[in-house]
Amino acid sequence: MTIVAIVKKNKFSILLVLSFVLLENISWIIEPTFFGKLLDAMIERFYDKENVNYMLPLAIWAFIYLLNVAGGTLHRLFSGRVYAKIYADTATTVINYSKKKAFPTSTIFARAELAKEYIVFLKERLPEVIWQLSATFGAITALFFYDWRIAALALIVIIPIALINNIYRKHVVTLQRSLHDKREDQYKVIESGSATTIREYFYNQVAPQSTIAKWSSIDYLVIKVFLMFIFIGVLFLAVDVDRFSTGKIYAIVSYIWTFIASTDYVPGLMESITAVRDLNSRLKEEKI
Repeated sequence: MTIVAIVKKNKFSILLVLSFVLLENISWIIEPTFFGKLLDAMIERFYDKENVNYMLPLAIWAFIYLLNVAGGTLHRLFSGRVYAKIYADTATTVINYSKKKAFPTSTIFARAELAKEYIVFLKERLPEVIWQLSATFGAITALFFYDWRIAALALIVIIPIALINNIYRKHVVTLQRSLHDKREDQYKVIESGSATTIREYFYNQVAPQSTIAKWSSIDYLVIKVFLMFIFIGVLFLAVDVDRFSTGKIYAIVSYIWTFIASTDYVPGLMESITAVRDLNSRLKEEKI
């Protein structure tokens, strides 16, 4: 059973959950624009003593904020129920198929456990993918309405980030496959191995996990330091060159910060995608 087969079989329930994820993400992306408008209106009203109506901007911002809350609440409510059922179905399918292929009991149990990575991907990583895409391209699109140079700079930055993450992915592929190989032997080792063998088995998994963590930290460090200089350049453009209002500066900084924060998920996403690809090759059903 592959990830594609699982999605096809449960497409309506997965789409329901993802629709709430999109509602949460889209409302979060557009919120800074309307909060910036509210901020400017309140500054003009209370500091410049102008007769400015701030109630409409306040009502619009509150509505968008509550949309974000509703999306997040419903996403969390339905995801637990939906993905628990999907795992139950997936584990049953994997076990039945493994029995038909006469795999050892230890391998059958191990593969049922490995199938959880599919659910982790659907429940946690897929919403993160949607968040990263909506945060990245949503922020860039919003920035175009303020200053095309800032948006163009953010768009160009995607290229080196993609190259860095591709290097990370290539190093993780072999390590992830090694971890899955070891986990398939887990029940066999526990059932028949001595205390020394069990200890060696678990400690042998430390090295590949430590190496994955090393590459993840390098990936994170390089991208974050690189983005720091981009952030400084954007602040200079927004404050010194364009001389935006306080509300517009708030919105621009929020979008840039959203863009930067979206990169936090990249190492974990790449690791999870690599794990799912390896699982596809292990758990793909042949025609019986």
